[in-house]
Amino acid sequence: MNGMNMNTATASAPSAPLRDLGAMRARIKSGILRQQIFAITGILFTSFAVLVLLAAFLDLLFDGLPRLSWDFLTNFPSRRAEQAGILSAWVGSALVMLVTMLAAVPVAIGAAIYLEEYAGKNWFTDLIEINVTNLAGVPSIVYGLLALGLFVYHFGFGESILAAGLTLALLILPIIIVSSREALRAVPIHIREAAYGMGATRWQMISDHLLPYSRGGILTGVILGMAEAIGQTAPIITIGALTFIAFLPPMPVTGEFPFLSLQWVWSEFTVLPIQMYNWVSRPDKAFQLNAAAAGVVLLAMTLMMNGLAIYLRYQVRKKIKW
Repeated sequence: MNGMNMNTATASAPSAPLRDLGAMRARIKSGILRQQIFAITGILFTSFAVLVLLAAFLDLLFDGLPRLSWDFLTNFPSRRAEQAGILSAWVGSALVMLVTMLAAVPVAIGAAIYLEEYAGKNWFTDLIEINVTNLAGVPSIVYGLLALGLFVYHFGFGESILAAGLTLALLILPIIIVSSREALRAVPIHIREAAYGMGATRWQMISDHLLPYSRGGILTGVILGMAEAIGQTAPIITIGALTFIAFLPPMPVTGEFPFLSLQWVWSEFTVLPIQMYNWVSRPDKAFQLNAAAAGVVLLAMTLMMNGLAIYLRYQVRKKIKW
């Protein structure tokens, strides 16, 4: 009797692994199905967002295309819509972006290098990292209010290009710091170890190996931060940018020694988003067409900056071999 029971148990034993194997295959098939559903859902939502953005851009393009001309780019704003242009606005945007880049990029890259390579793992470093991450989500109007009290009134910069550039530099600092840290972190650890093994100091390792290899990611973060800054309106309005301006700042290059002048940083200014806001607020339909044309120019500048970021990243990564 006991022998019969043992034979029965022996005969039924192989069925347990088979059941486990069948359950595992069912779970794998279910997981693959869920992944496919998630991928299809993501593609649908992404396609919908792209179509909405494309429809908005085409609508803006069709409205503004009749006003796009050389005269529109080289004329000052005017009370007559047909004669109005964006010369002072795009020149002001370019100069503000120049100040923003010169102020933000060295500080942001230096902060990223310090946090990633020099700072110890302690509560102070954790506090800095938390604040940098939180600053990336602060509304832009808060930066405008901060700049109004700090740069305009306390330091006496007034309603100038310098104040606007420093304001936008504060705005994009967290973006560049975070992206630069990610680019530095992406460099394999054996690059650092090989440099130290050859007797390099920490700064030699950073300057000769780490920064060249991470240059593509850093450049991408810089240009994406600049693309974020060029469309900002709230902080620029807060510090007192003009909505109507019919003159250009002094030229940065002069005919007399030392050939470079910084008088333009103290000049009053306007930028493309402010000019668009001025035209949109008017009831005349012709001015709204001007705003649409200025929007096309602003989008073109942003797309060129993003395209430049992609190109630079591709060129740098193509040369990297590890």
